[in-house]
Amino acid sequence: MRNPRLAIFAASGLLIAAIAVPAQEKKAPAPAVFTAAEIAEKKAAGPEKKMEMPKPGPEVKRLAYFVGTWKTDGDIKPNAMMPAGKMTSTDKCEWFPGGFQVVIHSTGKSPMGASHGLGIISYNAEDKAYSYYGIDNMGFAEGSKGSVDGKNWVFTGDSKMGGKVYHGRYSMTEDSPTSYSFKYEMSEDGKTWNLVMEGKSTKAAAAAAKM
Repeated sequence: MRNPRLAIFAASGLLIAAIAVPAQEKKAPAPAVFTAAEIAEKKAAGPEKKMEMPKPGPEVKRLAYFVGTWKTDGDIKPNAMMPAGKMTSTDKCEWFPGGFQVVIHSTGKSPMGASHGLGIISYNAEDKAYSYYGIDNMGFAEGSKGSVDGKNWVFTGDSKMGGKVYHGRYSMTEDSPTSYSFKYEMSEDGKTWNLVMEGKSTKAAAAAAKM
């Protein structure tokens, strides 16, 4: 052959084939034999358990309060973040498939014009805290962490404006199964809080909290 490497590969192939043939002719190993005691032990152990889907815990089920369609009326106070005035919104809250998060679709009006928002409320078992993440058609995209004590919810988070960090605190109280009052405050130092907005939400159509 003109190519010595090709000859080496060809010879190697013949050698491998020659070795493989006897190997194929060897008899297959005999099937494993279990004693009566081993068979009885396997039967007693029963079939292997399949991994079960996780189920929402009591903290997650607490979010059922929000499921439904809510009508919100708020009063925006003079502040550095947005014009003062009245705001209204319709918030449709529903369970995300699996029953671990509540997704919120919002449409409304404010002194800045028409508003459209999308939010997600969930519970993080590792942090032992609730979380909220929201976006809207005006460029807002922020998250916050929260907790609940009885019928009182509090979410806190930070935001930036002009390179400066502002602390935000959203507080709401369940006035009844179908209504809650809320307020939003801001602070520059985390100590002195200024009221930015307050209002009330009423459930317009209760939704079955299917988990």
